[in-house]
This record gives sequence, structure tokens and C-alpha cells, in this order.
Amino acid sequence: MKFCSHCGSDAVTFSIPEGDDRPRHLCGGCGAIHYINPRVIVGTLPYLGDKVLLCKRAIEPRLGLWTLPAGFMENGETSEQGALRESWEEARANVCVDGLYTIYDIPHINQVYLIYRGELTDTHYGAGPESLEVGLFAEEEIPWKEIAFPIIRETLEHYFADRKEGRYELHRGVIQRKL
Repeated sequence: MKFCSHCGSDAVTFSIPEGDDRPRHLCGGCGAIHYINPRVIVGTLPYLGDKVLLCKRAIEPRLGLWTLPAGFMENGETSEQGALRESWEEARANVCVDGLYTIYDIPHINQVYLIYRGELTDTHYGAGPESLEVGLFAEEEIPWKEIAFPIIRETLEHYFADRKEGRYELHRGVIQRKL
């Protein structure tokens, strides 16, 4: 950060504010402390019968690989509203949410993922502007080697294991950077 977003001063330093325990961007002009917090990613695991809806990414990162419809939560919306919005934006899919399904922390990139499980309300879906294509896949049809992100792979693995058991629990985890 080079300039304060409150006053425009270029007197921003990176140091530990009084009473805090970690460095923050501090404005020497107006005294503002600029907190940079993790980004929340929200999405759905849309299913219909024994199949799940996946999107092939039309944008970086991971252009051309498959994912669940998900993206950054917006101000002024709940996490569930954001997940449903992302399902529409990326897959033109209408989803009836069953509940929160996975929560994953990804500390090395400052992200938290909230994925809701939900049934497609109809078979009308299609590629939105951030998707090259979308499709329904049974477990054996999923392009496992072309899944875009570890969180998506783990969510899908949980889903198919839970489906076999006939019960869906909330799954939590941490995705660590691979060295």
C-alpha cells in the first residue's frame, strides 16, 4: 500500500500498531489502520440425481479446468445469497440450497471457502461469462485430472462418499501450500 485510502497521504508505513500483535498498514497522515482480511469465496455443489454440475473456467486462474460454481462474496449479501448468485453467474443454474456443506481455510492465499450443497431446480443451465462450458457429471464421468482447485476436489470426494452413506455432514478443513 503506497497511499492511504482515507486521506490520500503517502505517509503509509507497515508496522505494528499500539495494542496489536501484527504489522498493519498505518497512515502517518490521518492515523488510519488499514486491515487486510481474508477473502470469502462462496459457491454451490449443485446436484441432480446422481450427477453434479461443473463449470469449465473461462478465466484465470486455472483457465480451462473444471470447478464448482463459486466466487468472491459481495458486500451486502449473505454467504448463501452469494453462493446462489455465483451459481447463476457461472452456470445459469437455479439451485435450492440444502445447507452449508464445506468450510475450508486456505491461509497461504488468505481465503475462506463456503460451499453449499443444493439441488438443481430444473435442467436449464448453461455457460455464464466466466465459464467455457458446464455439464452434469456422474462420479465416474468427472474429469478428476482436470479439477481446478484442491478445495473443489475435496468437496467432490466428500460428496460422493456421503452420497454412498446416505447422509451429508458439514465438512471442515485446511488446504496447506504444497512445498
